[in-house]
Amino acid sequence: MKIVTKYILKEHVGPLVFALSALTSLLLLNYVAKRFGELVGKGLPGHVIAEFMLLSIPFTIAMTLPMAVLVATLHAFSRMAAENEITAFKASGVSMRRLMVPVIVVASFLTLGMVAFNDQVLPAANHRLSTLSNDIARKKPTFSLREQVINEVVAGRLFLRAAHLTRSSSQMRDVTIFDLTDPQRRRTVRADSGTLALSNDGRDLMLTLYSGNVIELAPNETPTRLQRNFFRINHVRVRGIGNSLERDTVGGEKGDREMTLCEMDRKVRRSGFVRDSAFAQLKRLDPAEYKKTPRRPISRGMGNVYCGMLYWWTDLRLVKTAHAAETLPFQQGANTPPAATQGAAPAATQNAGSSAAATAAAAMAQKPAPPAGDSNTPRPLPPSAGVLQLTPEVMGDASTRSVLAEQVKISIAQAQSMIDGNQVEIEKKFAISFACVIFVLLGAPVALRFPRGGVGMTIGVSLGVFGLYYVGLIAGEDLARRGMISAFWAMWTANILFFLVGAVLTARLGHEGTTNRGSETGEWWGRLLDRLRRRERTA
Repeated sequence: MKIVTKYILKEHVGPLVFALSALTSLLLLNYVAKRFGELVGKGLPGHVIAEFMLLSIPFTIAMTLPMAVLVATLHAFSRMAAENEITAFKASGVSMRRLMVPVIVVASFLTLGMVAFNDQVLPAANHRLSTLSNDIARKKPTFSLREQVINEVVAGRLFLRAAHLTRSSSQMRDVTIFDLTDPQRRRTVRADSGTLALSNDGRDLMLTLYSGNVIELAPNETPTRLQRNFFRINHVRVRGIGNSLERDTVGGEKGDREMTLCEMDRKVRRSGFVRDSAFAQLKRLDPAEYKKTPRRPISRGMGNVYCGMLYWWTDLRLVKTAHAAETLPFQQGANTPPAATQGAAPAATQNAGSSAAATAAAAMAQKPAPPAGDSNTPRPLPPSAGVLQLTPEVMGDASTRSVLAEQVKISIAQAQSMIDGNQVEIEKKFAISFACVIFVLLGAPVALRFPRGGVGMTIGVSLGVFGLYYVGLIAGEDLARRGMISAFWAMWTANILFFLVGAVLTARLGHEGTTNRGSETGEWWGRLLDRLRRRERTA
């Protein structure tokens, strides 16, 4: 049976690699095409564009790997059925479920790998991609001017118009500059001619103007007064107009798609703590509004289970490390009692063991505590958290309580939105990972029931399943973020439905009526037509 297992897996490797490469390339090109306007026209070096595309790959792979598994399963089993290999396996006593076992096992390992990938690699790549996108957005495009057009040199602050430009020597004629940097003092600079150049570091724009005047208005100070100064040569320096990319090495605050699963789970708990404290304040400010405001409990989803297992595993490793450090002095010789280790070397060993134990104990003390459980009792925030303190003076004024109650309701809505968004992202990562196993259960029976479908059947079924599955995910995510359904059911409903269909089809393997002439459905339809024709003849 090892030969059969290797053969079945070998038939899936080629289609899996091809489907993963093709689908990833298509989605990556689609994503880059949408961001194309942010990349071109800014003089970006080649390594920056390559980094942008490289960081876009993990997000694409997270979406395309389950799709590639379905395509590979459909293609491999359909090809084996069309070439009578499935018939040969049946004649040899090998059941169809036995042929699916190695594929399901490998799909299970892919699921575990995708969970780790979505937990560690994907958030880090998304965070770096977001930081790089912000750096590119801050970068000024290659500075260029057009004749007879008001060019925006600095967004919303400085505009320049030139009647004639000489590209070779950067000469300008009939120049007008509109300076709106200070709204209280609007300046207009006019000159007969001028030149433009970049500073030595390439960051600032240097303008040299000849034979002109400066008109300045200060309507708030002296609305009826106009100040006009004439000049022969005027130097204007516009800072920050260069063409350099400044990289952010720190990065900003992480979004829900840039955090690991445990980071999002802790954020859900913190947001729930803030929400409960706000509910406690609302109960004191306006009891009637408190009763009308809906309050949903925070469910324990896959993220809580996953992070609990990680905390348990971390505790187990730290305990083993501490135990090994404590027993280290007694492992120097066989059957050596503790009292016999009194030399310089044993003393040093004992110190080393104590140091290792202290290190392990410190690591256990610094390990983050597992997330706290839910409670239906509102828990107020401490005064150091910066929340509103409801003093007797505040509680005594009805109008003030009404205004504060509205502010507290806004805080509750924001905290609930944070909870819903993070729970959706947690469940989505698990649901998409588990889709690898579900698509194997669904794809293999479909391929065996349509042995003559070929590439057309593979493409058609794949597109149909992809469309229904991802539409279900998108619709469920939108409903969950609005608070209409829970995050678990929003993300796992599509998985459950496809799993049930796949389980039923897999259970019926061995009872199908498929032959080389066509599929079971085609033969059933033919038998039905023959029965109708016989009834017509009899009538």
